[in-house]
Amino acid sequence: MHFHFPFTAGDILWTLTFAGLLVLLVVLLGRDRMARFPWFTTGVVVLALRILTIRLLVRRLPEMTMETIIIVMADIAGVVGLLVVIELARHAFAGVRRYAWVVGALVLMALGVVVLKFYGPWPSWSTLTAKSTVSTLRLLQLIAQKTTLLADVETIAVGLLIVLLGSRFRAGWRSHTQQIAIGLSTASISQLVIQGLWQNIVRTAIANPAISQSMTDRTRIIGLGEKLSNTNSTIYVAILIWWIVCLWRDEPGQTRAEEAESVASPATPVADIREVE
Repeated sequence: MHFHFPFTAGDILWTLTFAGLLVLLVVLLGRDRMARFPWFTTGVVVLALRILTIRLLVRRLPEMTMETIIIVMADIAGVVGLLVVIELARHAFAGVRRYAWVVGALVLMALGVVVLKFYGPWPSWSTLTAKSTVSTLRLLQLIAQKTTLLADVETIAVGLLIVLLGSRFRAGWRSHTQQIAIGLSTASISQLVIQGLWQNIVRTAIANPAISQSMTDRTRIIGLGEKLSNTNSTIYVAILIWWIVCLWRDEPGQTRAEEAESVASPATPVADIREVE
């Protein structure tokens, strides 16, 4: 008798990811982290809505409508990702002089522009400017891809700076800013590495007619793509657990500061007690 498990690895990882995002939102709200990291919280909400929308509406809406929804949400996620990078940089390097801020921002933006220029293909301008619904979707998809790539590059660069220099300013080890940056940088590195591996596999398959014409080879390549996707999802689940644990705990010295503030400003003033007496 063979036991049949009705759920695939992808189903389990999707459930763990969505549950982890919900728990993280509860932690951000319950531990009063949301007000300090509003754009990070927004990014978590957008990601949860994206994966839930794709899960519930795929194959239930017309293909063009579903594709439009996915691309627009990807555009929003890319913009929010850039805002999260700015938010973390402001928290980590709040004491840096404005001149250093401007120079550092220009250097990071130049790095991002170089990566956008040479990483990945660019369609022709005539294809993007053609007046049709398909061309509009292609333009929005290009914006989503390049914005997400820029956000990943900037996240890695800013995360590295926070790890190396954060202790000199306001993002030392065990600070929430550095812990969030480590998780985001890890997710971005994982995404870029796995995406690069998949693109190389597809490019090799296209260049070899024997592989593209063989049903067995195509099935094997599709299975390899699913394994790469599951690997990326597994890494992200681990990152969610990291964030949940780290953001649940207070930063070093935070509890002492709150206790000192409560002692300095007691809930019931001494003068009021004397008046009651």
